[in-house]
Amino acid sequence: MASVLGASSLAILSCRSLSLPIPKISISSLSSNPGQTCGKRLHGGIGIHGKKGRSQFHVAVSNVATEINSVEQKLATKESQRPVYPFAAIVGQDEMKLCLLLNVIDPKIGGVMIMGDRGTGKSTTVRSLVDLLPEIQVVAGDPYNSDPEDPESMGIEVREDIMKGEKLSVVMTKINMVDLPLGATEDRVCGTIDIEKALTEGVKAFEPGLLAKANRGILYVDEVNLLDDHLVDVLLDSAASGWNTVEREGISISHPARFILIGSGNPEEGELRPQLLDRFGMHAQVGTVRDAELRVKIVEERSRFDRNPKEFRDSYLAEQEKLQQQIASARSSLSSVQIDHDLKVKISKVCAELNVDGLRGDIVTNRAAKALSALKGRDKVTADDIATVIPNCLRHRLRKDPLESIDSGLLVIEKFYEVFS
Repeated sequence: MASVLGASSLAILSCRSLSLPIPKISISSLSSNPGQTCGKRLHGGIGIHGKKGRSQFHVAVSNVATEINSVEQKLATKESQRPVYPFAAIVGQDEMKLCLLLNVIDPKIGGVMIMGDRGTGKSTTVRSLVDLLPEIQVVAGDPYNSDPEDPESMGIEVREDIMKGEKLSVVMTKINMVDLPLGATEDRVCGTIDIEKALTEGVKAFEPGLLAKANRGILYVDEVNLLDDHLVDVLLDSAASGWNTVEREGISISHPARFILIGSGNPEEGELRPQLLDRFGMHAQVGTVRDAELRVKIVEERSRFDRNPKEFRDSYLAEQEKLQQQIASARSSLSSVQIDHDLKVKISKVCAELNVDGLRGDIVTNRAAKALSALKGRDKVTADDIATVIPNCLRHRLRKDPLESIDSGLLVIEKFYEVFS
């Protein structure tokens, strides 16, 4: 797969091209200096712009991301291709599992940062989510997994087709999970514009990156605290704005990049800056299991999986299907879940008395409590729902000094009972 991604010129030549006129109104401003920026915050719309006085180029958008995505999904269905450890088989680590499930139910929670000791199953648990992810509607052949019903999640190709009155071909596909390797370049993450193609063929071709592939899906960064700061800034800005912009040599291309950002890491290798931690919706702390009987059970289950992955996965099939149904039901009923005004006031009072900067803490706590209520099959949030999620929503927002350690959640719980009693 790496060879396919590396040979950008061959990949782009093999994909269909889209000829677009240069819009009269520029929505995103061009950089005065040549260079490339991405993850730029947009206030709406998609732009492809050329400098004055230049001839209008055709813009070719490569469908490499979509083709690779479809190939990966086909491989994932085969048991022989790197079988994934079942989510239902994860022993303990309830806090981490709950945070992941709530983000799948409501992606607008803003993702989750998982920090804990090495060897505690962080990456195994995140990757086991693949089997539980529900199916969504996407436009067939679109490199951005465009939503046929939501204009804010559409790529430029789809928008142009709708404006022309063309009928869209819609398919159902599983929510995508994309792994971001630590060694990824900015071009690979954001996408790149092939200027060489402009010189040879008069076409400026855009090859979508990992952010395009992760649109409406999950972007997972293992050891996120070791990722270069400029890439972390790009990811968090794109996750917050929902758009990614690539600008280079007088052309600006924007596309939707709405994804659930999941990061994991070991605090011994360094913490993220407080202002970056604040951009993650929830924070889960994972500790090493101390109970001897539980440790033995984990070892035995892992040994069973290593001996015969297919048989092990089959033994958890019923539990996996039950979880899938719970998630699908919670996603469909989420919009009907209500939270009393009195509870909203108390949540905000907790945030204010803990001196939490900004309003992200209030928003995320409300969303997470609703998602938990939907997961439990209820249509009204209770104080118990809030007590369950509020430590994960606020603990990483209390740290003011980068040298301080993240609170375990004790301060948040104490303040919660003080306010809610």
